[in-house]
Amino acid sequence: MDTIIVPTPDALAIEAASMVMAEVAGAQRLLLGLAGGSTPKATHEVLCAQRADWSGVIAWIADERWVSPDSPEANQHMVRTSLTDETGITFLAPDTTAGVPAAAANDYGDVIVPLMTDASTRKVVMLGIGTDGHTASLFPGTRALGVTSVGYVANFVPQLDTWRLTATAALIGLADVVMFLVSGTSKAPIIAEIASGSDHPAAAITAVERVVWLLDEAAAADL
Repeated sequence: MDTIIVPTPDALAIEAASMVMAEVAGAQRLLLGLAGGSTPKATHEVLCAQRADWSGVIAWIADERWVSPDSPEANQHMVRTSLTDETGITFLAPDTTAGVPAAAANDYGDVIVPLMTDASTRKVVMLGIGTDGHTASLFPGTRALGVTSVGYVANFVPQLDTWRLTATAALIGLADVVMFLVSGTSKAPIIAEIASGSDHPAAAITAVERVVWLLDEAAAADL
C-alpha cells in the first residue's frame, strides 16, 4: 500500500493539490477524474488559489448521484462550485435530467472512454473511500463490481435505495495515477483492513503507474 501520511486534513488538501499541480505542469493534456465529498472539495479550494494554465485540463467525475445537476447532493454541483467555475477548467459531466440511469451512464461512457483510452493524454483520478470500503459508486454487493469492461454504468445501491452512475474499476484502472484522499478517524478501520489485505472495492483499484493513498494522521491511526 503506497501511502503518504500528513498531519491534518488541511495538509492533506495541500499535498493532493501539489500532486495535481505537478501533473498539470508536466502534461500537455491532462484528463482529471474527480470525486465528491468534503476532502476533495478542500483540495479543489487549494487548487483554485494556484496560478496555473488550466487550458490543457479536462475534468470528469468518477461517479454521480441520480439527482438534478444543480442539486446540492450532485457531485457535479460540488465540482462546479468549488473548482471548475472558478478556474475555467473544461468539465464534462453526465446528464441526469432526462431518460433513465442506464442510458445516462452509457452516454457519459461514450464521452469518457475515448478520452481515457487516448495514449496521448495523461490521466489522473482522485477518489475517496467510504467506511464500508466503497469508492466511486462501487458499493459492496452491487452489480457494478461484477462489470469487468471499461465503461460507465448505472448501479442500484440497495443499502441506500437509490441509483448511482459510476465508472467501472476497469475504467479507473486506465489512469496513470490514482490518488485516494482519506481523512478522519471514521476511515481508520477500513484503511487498516485494506492495508492488511482485506477484500474491499477500493482495494481492487489499480492504475498504470501508481495508486497512492494520501492519509491524514487520523485516517492512518490504525496502521
